[in-house]
Amino acid sequence: MTQDNTIEFRKAEIRDKDIIWEIIQQSIERRRIDGSTQWQNGYPNQQTIESDISKKFGFVLTVNLEIAVYVALIFNDEPAYSTIDGAWLTDGEFVVIHRVAVSEKFAGQGLAKKLFDYIEDYTKAENVHSIKVDTNYDNAAMLKILENKGYTYCGEVFLSGGVRKAFEKILI
Repeated sequence: MTQDNTIEFRKAEIRDKDIIWEIIQQSIERRRIDGSTQWQNGYPNQQTIESDISKKFGFVLTVNLEIAVYVALIFNDEPAYSTIDGAWLTDGEFVVIHRVAVSEKFAGQGLAKKLFDYIEDYTKAENVHSIKVDTNYDNAAMLKILENKGYTYCGEVFLSGGVRKAFEKILI
């Protein structure tokens, strides 16, 4: 990526759904090729994405107006997080990160790491100081990002039919 690229973080719109679904499908395939069981059971699907957008949970990171990354950000609502084998760092308001997917065209350019910076800024702007996220044990790329971004391993949650590693970061 050159310095000329304009990166923008914005809410996803219904007109974005087809390109977002394409990016999700690329990520599903990437997980499969990497030998991961994550996202291999029909989730997320097109209805998931349409629901994210209609509920204002869907966000995109664009590079020169082209959608490069998709994420769902959900405030204070992840029923699976009420039961954790371990302990969360906080028990107040939080944002949940779900469904991070990077377009193949933009893979390997550090955009997922940049996405987390935008998420932290957005969360602080909403006056929330905790971000919670979970991932599969075999999602090495996401585990590395969470480590690099200072997320604390809190334990395990049961989500989407499996046990997931759960993390939290307190924003100051």
